[in-house]
Amino acid sequence: MKITKIETFKFWVDWCNWLFVRITADDGTVGWGEASLHGAIESVETAIQEFAPHLVGQDPAGPQAHWHRLYNAWRWRGGAVFMSALAALDIALWDLEGKRLGVPVHRLLGGAHRERLKVYASHWIRGTDEPENAFKAAQEAVRRGFGGFKCTPFTREGLSENESRALRRAVEVVAAAREGAGVDAEIFIECSELLSPRLTVMLDGLLAPYRPGWFEEPVPFENARAMAQLQRDIRTPIATGERLLSRYEYRELLESAGCRIIQPDLMHAGGLTEVRRIADMADTYYVSVAPHNPGGPICTMAAMQLAAAIPNFFILEQMEPQRAARDRASRPAVVFEDGHFLVPQTPGLGIEPDLEALKDFAFQPQPRNERRGALWR
Repeated sequence: MKITKIETFKFWVDWCNWLFVRITADDGTVGWGEASLHGAIESVETAIQEFAPHLVGQDPAGPQAHWHRLYNAWRWRGGAVFMSALAALDIALWDLEGKRLGVPVHRLLGGAHRERLKVYASHWIRGTDEPENAFKAAQEAVRRGFGGFKCTPFTREGLSENESRALRRAVEVVAAAREGAGVDAEIFIECSELLSPRLTVMLDGLLAPYRPGWFEEPVPFENARAMAQLQRDIRTPIATGERLLSRYEYRELLESAGCRIIQPDLMHAGGLTEVRRIADMADTYYVSVAPHNPGGPICTMAAMQLAAAIPNFFILEQMEPQRAARDRASRPAVVFEDGHFLVPQTPGLGIEPDLEALKDFAFQPQPRNERRGALWR
């Protein structure tokens, strides 16, 4: 078997572009990967084209060997663009390998620890929601079967205008969400790097009665030592890591006990090959893994295959507002049952994207966002 072709496909879905990669072998077998980077998606596509000559004509067997060869293909390694391109190709090679051998990818990763994966509803309660809307949204998440959901109880504008009022409003929103969800549901607080350590400590005390499941990226990710000090200062677990791109970038965070949950993104942190190693490294520090899962159907299936195969899996993200588009583009659709995804047992990733179903989702450039960055106050 030899690789004959590598193709890319782009689709604008709701808030970003999905970028799919298809690797075709000479016997007609195909493997699918995804690198839906929020931002420089055309740069990622170009990087995939730069990688392609290193794969075309090669036997696709042995995804890990290909990963190392591609990672070292140039003197300049790493970065979001190249690691996302590498991730998409790696995922596609694992998919192709599973199909070639007739087994699901989780078998290739060592075997499944579980057949059902806990799922939470992401992008569910926004900072602009009124408490009564948060109450109803929490009820709806539970009604849909989710055991948890993500809540962003403040906005950049609100924090900039009046911190005390913004924090008070955050408490009102989370209190209403807790009342609507009941005592057993998890409420994960999305912070989006908007806080300083000082504000995070204040928020931790204010939200303690409502038992937040985590604070996600309360401060920017670059300073692992500052994140570790913050984790020592608060009771709520910190979840972080969606922007870390390799085990090398995770090393200081884990060594310094900078969080209790890591969130590697398979589309950006080098794919299944590298994220499996990140998860293994986290396991030595007794840190749980909640994969970041903001993409389309291929990203979701790859995350499911990994989650099934690692002992320290915690919960998987479901971009609930994009579920209809994802399921429309999936053959078959992800099976969601009683708050869990069911791990597919078919060869490869267990999915074939339906490109025809996405023909109306034409690519468009990512809109500019002038308001990124933390509030250093």
